[in-house]
Amino acid sequence: MLRVTLLFLFACLLCAQAQTSIPDTPAGHSLQAWLDAFNSADKAKVQAFVSAYDPKRSVDNMLAFRRQTGGFDLLSVEAESRTELTFKVREKGGTTEAMGHLTVKDAEPAMVVSFAVRAVPPGAAAGSFKIDAVVRDRVIDGALAKLNEYYVFPEAAKKMDEAVREHQKRGDYNSITNGDTLATRLTDDMREVSHDKHLHVRFSPAAFPQGEPGRDPQMMAEMRKEMEQENCGFEKVERLPQNIGYLKFNMFGEPNICGPTAIAAMNFLGHVDALIVDLRDNGGGEPSMVALITSYLFDEPTHLNDLYNRKEDKTTQYWTLPYVSGPTLAGKPVFVVTSSHTFSGAEEFSYNLKNLKRATIIGETTGGGAHPVEGHRIDDHFMIGVPFARAINPISKTNWEGKGVEPDVKAPDDEALAVAKKMAADAVKKK
Repeated sequence: MLRVTLLFLFACLLCAQAQTSIPDTPAGHSLQAWLDAFNSADKAKVQAFVSAYDPKRSVDNMLAFRRQTGGFDLLSVEAESRTELTFKVREKGGTTEAMGHLTVKDAEPAMVVSFAVRAVPPGAAAGSFKIDAVVRDRVIDGALAKLNEYYVFPEAAKKMDEAVREHQKRGDYNSITNGDTLATRLTDDMREVSHDKHLHVRFSPAAFPQGEPGRDPQMMAEMRKEMEQENCGFEKVERLPQNIGYLKFNMFGEPNICGPTAIAAMNFLGHVDALIVDLRDNGGGEPSMVALITSYLFDEPTHLNDLYNRKEDKTTQYWTLPYVSGPTLAGKPVFVVTSSHTFSGAEEFSYNLKNLKRATIIGETTGGGAHPVEGHRIDDHFMIGVPFARAINPISKTNWEGKGVEPDVKAPDDEALAVAKKMAADAVKKK
């Protein structure tokens, strides 16, 4: 018995020694709070972390990432200071390892300045995330060049250029040695001027393919595979009591890839007496997919939206399609459910139908992003997503940029669907 007890104690001692301790610093406190909340998978705990440490972070996105990874075990702390941590984690129950970098304010609670967790590519090491002054300057120059060439408003591009150059002149970027941190800081500094939520700089420890990201065959193949694995974002298609259709999907995917999935979903709902479209988690996508799905709600050609491309000085019109496979729901009541996370193409869908008086919008004011974005490669590890066009609604002659789409019936995110179901049931009873 004594031998068993000693062996047990020795094993426990080895386990304790193997555990990585989190530094007793503001950055360490923030990391510990994030790990506790993230690994709990409890929405209330995640909400508490976001409120206290990182108000810009989406609770729903954090929970979705938790479902995807199953949580993380902390493997090591690679580098640290009072306000910064570089660390390595591994998925619970899996083999995927990731590097994280956290920068916080020197206060308690330690509010997050930048935070990224990214899978480590095969063969890559912690050093893959490190950058030096030469890289910083190259990335800044490259990002601003793409911004001035493509951004939808050239005057705003010039102002962003001036603001970033002023930060650079003051040495505000000199202490940044992590790729994710530089990408986040440049994004924040540009958005502080433009308030454009589509605009972003992105870092990858794995090299981007040569050529423009949106046209590279390898990236397109990876995107196709990812969309197919995610069922093109289509999460639920149901026929509810009283013959009410319910459709929840979280992206407007490229029709060449996702068209068959969208058509199958709409055909399943082809004979319902009312339709609820749940876009609370929909982050947008392709205008052509917006047009495809909207086409099932009309039986005559309908002008939906225009996009004006600044660099090309060209306007592209989007109309409902002249033909769809299967029956349409023309004349049937439609209810669109939104949240503050509804964004971009999902906002266009809502905005189009609201202006056409074809649907009742229920929920929260949407995110406010009306400028389509295209990725441009800066170097092997950095790219910038530049909004290159603006939406022009044929009825309002404007768009939802910076304002979002106001619902016809306001309701909190977690209550909006219930409101929509009741309104749909009432509409069916009146028929």
